[in-house]
Amino acid sequence: MGKDIELAILFADVVGSTRLFEAMGDLRARDMISTCIDVMRDATEQHHGTVIKTIGDEVMSTFPSADDALNAAGQMQRQIAAHTELKVEGIPVAIRIGCHFGPVVLESRDVFGASVHTANRMTSQAKAGQIITTAALIERLSPEWRASVRQIDVATIRGQGGEIALYEVLWQTEDVTSMLPSIALSARDTRRARRLRLTLHDREYVLDESRPLVVIGRAEDNDVVVRGNLISRLHARIEFNRNRFTLTDQSTNGTFVQINGEEESFIRRDSMPIKGAGLIGLGRIPDRDSPLTIRFVCEED
Repeated sequence: MGKDIELAILFADVVGSTRLFEAMGDLRARDMISTCIDVMRDATEQHHGTVIKTIGDEVMSTFPSADDALNAAGQMQRQIAAHTELKVEGIPVAIRIGCHFGPVVLESRDVFGASVHTANRMTSQAKAGQIITTAALIERLSPEWRASVRQIDVATIRGQGGEIALYEVLWQTEDVTSMLPSIALSARDTRRARRLRLTLHDREYVLDESRPLVVIGRAEDNDVVVRGNLISRLHARIEFNRNRFTLTDQSTNGTFVQINGEEESFIRRDSMPIKGAGLIGLGRIPDRDSPLTIRFVCEED
């Protein structure tokens, strides 16, 4: 009889395995894929996970927590990228990883359910060297891991009844093998805590250490939903890291930022620091009287 449980589900597979067989022949390609599988299996087991199955060049694993899943995923990516034997014609072999957190049915050492399908779809959305995940997993992450993710797109997942946000995990940040050093640094940081207040209409959104990321755009999955004909589904994000706030535009029409006392700035597919107080316009110059204008105030304690 099956058992209902919530888990983190991870899929990882070797990118371009067909090319390996064509370039290296069956025996050498199989050995190389086997090495990748061993790395992915070891990372799973070292971070409290369970390998559910391996299918060709793919591993499916489950983890009790979201942090465990990303700790394993990051280790997989680092070790595959650094492995001296995993190169084809001088080009490193790469893997892609997808993760999701949700309810599954555990039965006969296998797991079933819509959450498994969603995790697998995240893998298909990933490119070589990427880790792609969902908001459901991010909501369960520690603040340290949440600071290392960014929304990159939205996608339609069959059976989900609409679009869901896609997030990339920035596993190469500072090339760390654990998030613990950054926790220790934060604990010793004597600088004053800071927060950023965003206001749209009558709603306020606060960024600080406990909520280090806000995503803005017209899609329903965004944290701040702003609808307009010049606004992209995923338009921009604002992140809090190392006691500073950074706005990154990911749109077609760009973002205008008016910081009080400074000249107006325009960015498109680029980033800039946010400080003081001012206005943000998505796709157009911010107008104080427009309902599409976002107001911001950076505060210090």
